[in-house]
Amino acid sequence: MYLKRPAGGLAFCLFYLASCFTNKYVLSVLQFTYPTLFQGWQTLVGGLLLHVSWKLGWVEINLCSRSEILSWLPASVLFVGIIYAGSRALSRLPIPVFLTVHNASEVITCGFQKFVQKETSHLKVCSVLCLLVAAVCLPLCDTQFDPNGYIWALIHLICVGAYKVFHKLWKPNSLSDLDQQYINYVFSVVLLASASHPAGDLFSALDFPFLYFYRFHSSCCASGLLGFFLMLHTVKLKSSTTSGQYAAWSFLAKVITASLSPFFFVMTANVLTISCLVTSGVGEALLVYTERTGT
Repeated sequence: MYLKRPAGGLAFCLFYLASCFTNKYVLSVLQFTYPTLFQGWQTLVGGLLLHVSWKLGWVEINLCSRSEILSWLPASVLFVGIIYAGSRALSRLPIPVFLTVHNASEVITCGFQKFVQKETSHLKVCSVLCLLVAAVCLPLCDTQFDPNGYIWALIHLICVGAYKVFHKLWKPNSLSDLDQQYINYVFSVVLLASASHPAGDLFSALDFPFLYFYRFHSSCCASGLLGFFLMLHTVKLKSSTTSGQYAAWSFLAKVITASLSPFFFVMTANVLTISCLVTSGVGEALLVYTERTGT
């Protein structure tokens, strides 16, 4: 069976859905479009909660080797690019559209495997081609076309793909997933806090119309907590299942999130747009099959 460990997998899907919806609400409905502050807040909350969990003995983090920490910093730079560009893109694009472009990051990892490692199967190439075709055709038939949104989504896509490739190339293996995420959190907080003033977000946010509203405060708190719990459940699910099983749960979480989002957020679509979304779904389903069967 593709979907084993239902409790952990369903919890992952729930946190994925809630995290995406909360971020979309803050970014698009409330229109808090200051990514250095919003992403800085989320990484600060995640970093603090992870640090407290470490000190209380709930999770294990080992950061003894300074050389390995420094060697991971390029990945942390890409992580900042992922969350910053992703925040920009999600504020402008519907969730299904954003996820379709996000899925195309597999083109980069598949290209690396095919041309560098020489280990990609024909079926995997076909699945990635479906993802690529869907992402390329989607802007051409999107009735809500936003050029800036797609540009930021493209940057997000490149950073995600480069992050995955770096992870495959990275040699030291003493840093666990939680170690890596802890470094990502600390680096992101420092970099985003430093960039908030030059980017103009620090003072522009003072004019945000919902700055003193309860729904803004509660949504920001929820986004930080949900992001942290999503990260924990992602790490737990990866460590307790095979790559194929994790890919299946990830696919299910995206399908649920994309399917439910039009009921909560404005989205207009035509037959061609839906065809692109379905093509991307088929491509990812094939990708899950290749991960599961090793073909």
